[in-house]
Amino acid sequence: MSQPQHGVSLASVYQARRRIAGQVVRTPLIRSHALSEHFDAEILLKLETQQPTGAFKLRGAANMIAALIERHGREALAAGVTTASTGNHGRAVAYAAARLGVPATICLSRLVPANKVAAIEALGAEVRRVGESQDEAFGEVERLVCERGMTLIPPFDDPLIAAGQGTIGLELMEDAPDLDRVIVGLSGGGLLGGIGAAVKAIRPETCMTGVSLARGAAMWESLQAGRPVAVEEVTSLADSLGGGVGLDNRCTFTLVREVMNDHFQVSETAIAHAMVDILEHEKLLVEGAAAVGLAALTEHGLDVSGQRVALILSGNGVALETLDRARAMVGR
Repeated sequence: MSQPQHGVSLASVYQARRRIAGQVVRTPLIRSHALSEHFDAEILLKLETQQPTGAFKLRGAANMIAALIERHGREALAAGVTTASTGNHGRAVAYAAARLGVPATICLSRLVPANKVAAIEALGAEVRRVGESQDEAFGEVERLVCERGMTLIPPFDDPLIAAGQGTIGLELMEDAPDLDRVIVGLSGGGLLGGIGAAVKAIRPETCMTGVSLARGAAMWESLQAGRPVAVEEVTSLADSLGGGVGLDNRCTFTLVREVMNDHFQVSETAIAHAMVDILEHEKLLVEGAAAVGLAALTEHGLDVSGQRVALILSGNGVALETLDRARAMVGR
């Protein structure tokens, strides 16, 4: 069987699972009694919030760094690894690099919340704050790669990153092999694309639903245009869904187009309600990007009656002031 154009196959996802064993957690898939009753469906929550770094990003980062060492030897990373991030990916790279004895420098825009910056610094990585957008932070990454010989660990647009995230799809199919729908937050496409590659290879009839921000959604605009485009980055409760897809995107744009069945945008108000509902009914603290699946179900009135649906709770890196803002928006 030929390798797909985007480079992410079921075999590569299984290889990723082998590499990251012992570095990441096989996260629980739990039934939400409150949401299942409300939507007349079986609503399952995939708790990526329980990863050591608090978010799914560890899967992709750990896979890529381990694969580079496996292929080229540890000395190939002697100058260190670097990336730009909205927070969770940077923390994942810092954690995985520290576990494997590799230096890491993480470049962040000034939009990244202070709590995420502190979490990265606590892992021993060097942090650089550059510019007002992900793209500006990437300019510093490119300088480090060119001038210092550091190795880029991209946030999403690489087959190794997407395959690492795809290990979530393997776990979903093993724990709930008859899933009707998986609802995933969508920005750069590594998470949805990776999960979708695994799920569709095993159960093609499962519906992959992507959820993007109402404003500043680069993948949404790119899919509408039929090619990667740049958008202005905006502040959001779901800050992890900010950032571009890369005008030279070589993996995730094609991958998302292949595996995604439907796509919705959600408002800040819907995200706020979902964050607060998950906290109140499930006793789970989640960031805005982790709540967009529920936001889409509610805001768009998706009919999932009688279905088995998985929501990916992608991370718990929410600042208390952000949670307070969400609660104020919904009056609770």
